[in-house]
Amino acid sequence: MKVTFRYQDGTSETFEGSLGDTLMDVALDNGVQGILAQCGGGCTCCTCHCWVDDGWFDRLNPLRAEEDELLTYAWGRRTNSRLSCQIRLNEDLDGLSVEVPENQG
Repeated sequence: MKVTFRYQDGTSETFEGSLGDTLMDVALDNGVQGILAQCGGGCTCCTCHCWVDDGWFDRLNPLRAEEDELLTYAWGRRTNSRLSCQIRLNEDLDGLSVEVPENQG
């Protein structure tokens, strides 16, 4: 499953993830700059914040209350903000593209 991370300098990187991985797992496994994931995926911080590209956001599982609350502390929260630890890869997300903020929570 391909996932593309776009950076604030205009560059991007595409990596392979496995079905069931979280987006955060793919980022950490490949050293994606800007995804810190300080809590290791426990949904207790907002340092894996990303902006999901148009066309992909509606394919994600709905935002849960705890994620929504954490996103209030995210730098540059937008309507398309999500925590990458809460995005689990499935067949509908092959080709997912997200933007990485220049700062984390």
